[in-house]
Amino acid sequence: MAGILFIISAPSGSGKSTLVSEVRKLVPGLEFSVSYTTRDPRGSEQEGVEYHFISKDKFRAMVANDEFLEHAVVFGDNYYGTARSALSQAAASGHDLLLDIDVQGALQVMRSAPEAISLFILPPDKKTLELRLKHRSQAEGVVDTSVIEKRLNQAGKELEQLPAYQYAIVNGVLEQAVDRMRAVILCARDSFSGAGQCDAATRALADSCRTSRQSERLRDALASFGVKLDQQ
Repeated sequence: MAGILFIISAPSGSGKSTLVSEVRKLVPGLEFSVSYTTRDPRGSEQEGVEYHFISKDKFRAMVANDEFLEHAVVFGDNYYGTARSALSQAAASGHDLLLDIDVQGALQVMRSAPEAISLFILPPDKKTLELRLKHRSQAEGVVDTSVIEKRLNQAGKELEQLPAYQYAIVNGVLEQAVDRMRAVILCARDSFSGAGQCDAATRALADSCRTSRQSERLRDALASFGVKLDQQ
């Protein structure tokens, strides 16, 4: 079971953190890599839970020491990165590793670890994402329409990179998204080690999430952002 690297990416506001949290309750042996960032904590975020919050000087020092598996600048001025130590720690504990990283970082990891399983989480449509971003901003006590618009535009650009990912999960109804992500993970484990956790129904559910399938659910979500992918 141990040793599979799962790359998880999603536009801000797609509900990725909640989805990953629910899946980890159902699937044992999944280590979650807590990324490093130079941005300030938002709302109820806690150090070491959502992120490791560090200064830009500390981040640059880690880059210089080659401590990151990947790192990138996001939204112009904030740094994000995944420490190499996350991989060794997961392997030592006998677990698979979930990497929660943005598209820039994901593409870096895909090049260096082509055996990794990549998943893209996306909202059911642009309007839903806009509402989620507004609600999150209100909860944090800061509503800035220009920031929301920037994130919506960024989401559209990130969605254009979706063909680089093996799987895409539309996070509309949480319970359904959890079932799909669980199926992908179990079937990946079965393919790597013959764990026997992926029956025919689970395999069919996982296969329905392949980006190459371009399901109607996925096409509708992309269309709401004005994104149309070539048929494969």
